[in-house]
Amino acid sequence: MPGAATAVSGESLHRWQPAPAIRASMAVHVAGVIVLAFEPAAWPWVAGLLVANHLALGVAVLCPRSRVLGPNLVRLPAAAARRGEVCITFDDGPNPETTPRVLDLLDRYRAKATFFCIGENAVAWPELVKDIARRGHGVENHSYRHRHAFALYGLRRLQSEVDSAQALIAEMTGRAPQFFRAPAGFRGPLLDPILAVRGLRYVSWTRRGFDAVSRNATRVLRRLVPGLAAGDVLLLHDTKPLVLEVLPELLEEIVARGLKPVSLAAACGDNSDI
Repeated sequence: MPGAATAVSGESLHRWQPAPAIRASMAVHVAGVIVLAFEPAAWPWVAGLLVANHLALGVAVLCPRSRVLGPNLVRLPAAAARRGEVCITFDDGPNPETTPRVLDLLDRYRAKATFFCIGENAVAWPELVKDIARRGHGVENHSYRHRHAFALYGLRRLQSEVDSAQALIAEMTGRAPQFFRAPAGFRGPLLDPILAVRGLRYVSWTRRGFDAVSRNATRVLRRLVPGLAAGDVLLLHDTKPLVLEVLPELLEEIVARGLKPVSLAAACGDNSDI
């Protein structure tokens, strides 16, 4: 399956360009090896430096909107903002109880959205995934199993999580995902090179509703609506019934502000500055 995913994600592979923080981390490790080769007694200082380095990377993991670990789409490109576009994204689906109703609401407002689907859920409800795509929405990669320890995985396990979901979604929809979002938004330092060579762009959000943990639609809307503007990327979940209360009011507000809800692929399709 990993081989199939690489084949469908693009004809040409992209070269990974490490973020400055990753380059610095690599330099720290190389310097530590060199120091120990000439001065073994310096190991406590080297160990302390390496611990500090890994703690700094750990903090970056816990900052989902950070670009420390690599490129991160937190807002749409300038051209999409000028067109008045916003993106509503849904995580963790599909769900047979709520996703069809979410799709009907989007149809009612002639809105397009992006669904970051979990591979295991796509296997369980393939017709829902196909329906999302048939209605003109984006279906993107949210890992295969969506485990909370995702950010701690090694290279091989990360590759499996990304590639398995990638191949599955491509087979179901006829289109390989272009975007990836890590489970809970927490990505480790090893993820960026895997995404880069597959041509996948990492996405977080401008603002999130925390609807996965909240039971109050008003509070969710207060996190999404104030300051809502062209270029925003909004995060909700199509697995929680609360979204059915939030979404109509959110779409009404988007319409009232003269904004246009589109998929991430549509918003970013003619841009490279993300």
